[in-house]
Amino acid sequence: MNARLITSLAFLLAASPAFAAGGGGSSEPAPVPKCEGGKVWDKNRKKCVSKQSQLGNDSIYETGRSLAMQGRYGEAIEILSLAADKSDPRILNYLGYSHRKQGRVLVGLGYYEEALRVDPDYTLVREYMGEAHLQLGDVTAARKQLAEIEKRCGKGCAEYAELARQIDAHVKG
Repeated sequence: MNARLITSLAFLLAASPAFAAGGGGSSEPAPVPKCEGGKVWDKNRKKCVSKQSQLGNDSIYETGRSLAMQGRYGEAIEILSLAADKSDPRILNYLGYSHRKQGRVLVGLGYYEEALRVDPDYTLVREYMGEAHLQLGDVTAARKQLAEIEKRCGKGCAEYAELARQIDAHVKG
């Protein structure tokens, strides 16, 4: 892992509670100490630790998700790949998302399918899977995911609304 990625990981781990709480205020987060020798800052222990030894799946998920949402897909994949629990559907979802956004749609679909084997009710995975099908031009498969989302959370949930919007935009061209 390169130094930029390690620095990003350390920053995001320190900032992850703000991201998880929906923070996004105008104030800058506190600076994170720079760690040497491939280590990352552990805010709980207040020291540099081995990047793989002390990162739990929750921290890895939050950091990977944040990187993916920032469009830093390669870094997200590197971080998410550190997860000890390779069957965590949240990890699988954002691995799928990041691969899909980098143009590897079929790889992304594989991760989404695996996430749904673990948790078939994970509607965000179904939304992203529907978007992947649209990227491949398969409106029927996208609509199938929309119907699955509707069964689980109705037409009022965000995942339903977003995928319905994406399908409509795709059909209208």
